[in-house]
Amino acid sequence: MSPISDDMKAVDAVIRARLDSDVVLIRTIGEYIVGAGGKRMRPALLLLVAKALGYQGSTHHLLAAVVEFIHTATLLHDDVVDESDLRRGRSTANAMFGNAASVLVGDYLYSRSFEMMVESDSMHAMSVLSAATTVIAEGEVLQLLNVHDPDVSLDRYLQVVRYKTAKLFEAAAQVGAIVAGASQAQQTAAATYGRHIGTAFQLIDDVLDYTGDAEALGKNVGDDLREGKPTLPLIRVMEIGNAEQRQLVQDAIRHGEGDFAAVAQAIRDTDALGYTREAAVAEAELARQALAEFPASAHQEMLLSFCAFAVERDR
Repeated sequence: MSPISDDMKAVDAVIRARLDSDVVLIRTIGEYIVGAGGKRMRPALLLLVAKALGYQGSTHHLLAAVVEFIHTATLLHDDVVDESDLRRGRSTANAMFGNAASVLVGDYLYSRSFEMMVESDSMHAMSVLSAATTVIAEGEVLQLLNVHDPDVSLDRYLQVVRYKTAKLFEAAAQVGAIVAGASQAQQTAAATYGRHIGTAFQLIDDVLDYTGDAEALGKNVGDDLREGKPTLPLIRVMEIGNAEQRQLVQDAIRHGEGDFAAVAQAIRDTDALGYTREAAVAEAELARQALAEFPASAHQEMLLSFCAFAVERDR
C-alpha cells in the first residue's frame, strides 16, 4: 500500500470524522467497527485507480470513505441475517450490542454515505454508487433464497457473487476513474477490473472456508456450510462427486449441519478447491487484462499486484 499510504490515512480520518454522532451508541459501534481493521480493499482500489489515471485532488478520499461505509453497513446487516458471532478475529457488532442496534447503525451508515456522495458534487459518481447499493441489496435477497437449497446452479451462485460482493469492487474502481476525469474506455476498464477482482476475491473466500485457519481468517472456518450456503466447492462436489458424496453435501446444505470432516473430505477427493482456485485465477487474469487501458505507473503496478493478492492470500 506504500504508493497510497498517505491517502489511506486521509480516508481513515474521514471515516472517523463522519462516524461522529450525538447518539452515543452510534459512536460506540462505529468506533468498534473501525477498530476491527480489515483490509480496506475497496477504498484502496478507488484511490489506486484515481491515482493511476492522474487524479490530483482530494474528493477521492471522501468517496473512498463512502465505499467503506457502504461495505461496513452490508457487513452489519449480513452478520444479523447470518447470526454470525465472529468477524475479523473478534465478536461481531450484533454479538456485542444486539441485532437491533447493528441493523440501525447499518442504516445510519447507508444514510451518512448518501450525504457524503452529495458532497462530492459528482452526479456520475453518485449514480454509480447508488445503483451499486441497490444491486448489493438484490444480491443479499438472492443469497437468502439460495440458503439451504442444494439445487443452486453455478449460474445462480455466480449471480449472487456478482451482485453481493463484486458489485462494490466494480463501483469503487469505476468511481476512481470518474473522479480522475478518465475516458469512457478507461472507466469501462476500471469497472471490468473491479468486477473480476471482486469475483476472484469471493471465490478464494469460498476456498478459505474449508482450508483456512480460524484465527488467520478472523471467522469460524466452515461457517458457510453451517449457514446452509451452497458455495462453489460444494456445487462442484454435487456436479462431479459420486452418489454418496452428493448426498452428503445435499444433506449438509439442507440442514446446515452434518459431518463437516466428511464434507471436507469429499471436497478434497473431488479437487473442488482446486477447481474453485482455477476459477478465481481466471477472474484475476481478466482483471489484469483490463488494466491494459491504464498508463504504466507505480499505481498501475499496485493494481496488478492486487490480481495476485486476490488469489494467493490466506485470509
